[in-house]
Amino acid sequence: MSKQALDIRKATDAVAVITLLKEVAAWLKANEIDQWGFLLEGGEDEEIRQAILSGDTYVVHLENEMVATFTLYPRQSEWDEYIWGKEDQADVLYLHRLAVAPRMMRKDLGKEILHWILDNHSQPIRLDCVSGHKKLAKFYAENGFTLIGESEDGHYKFQKEGQVLN
Repeated sequence: MSKQALDIRKATDAVAVITLLKEVAAWLKANEIDQWGFLLEGGEDEEIRQAILSGDTYVVHLENEMVATFTLYPRQSEWDEYIWGKEDQADVLYLHRLAVAPRMMRKDLGKEILHWILDNHSQPIRLDCVSGHKKLAKFYAENGFTLIGESEDGHYKFQKEGQVLN
């Protein structure tokens, strides 16, 4: 698919973001991908609302329709501390909940979103994904992220290529 005219902006509608995230979580479950089960059950609803209120969550529109979302934390969340260990680095962004509506999958939308993130943020960007999700790990590796390790509980840790860890 050719480059699309994406409209990426800060999220304001928590209901729409949570609905999209749960749609993706249900798709993952239906496709036997063990990821976001806690989110599907409502376990992250309050964190998602707070990320929107603090301006850390973005929505992606294509032709006036919300088709994706992601969150970029400028500080570690509790989850990040668990995965990466507690750090005081102020110049790292943590990417969470990158989700593309199932009807828009396989159209390079995720790739375009990642490139927008990388083009618009100069800080190192970190993310994690369950190690059993090989396709997602390959996607991140093919789009500028380097696998730098695995957490004790089986999450791959990725960082934007070319950034040096302390």
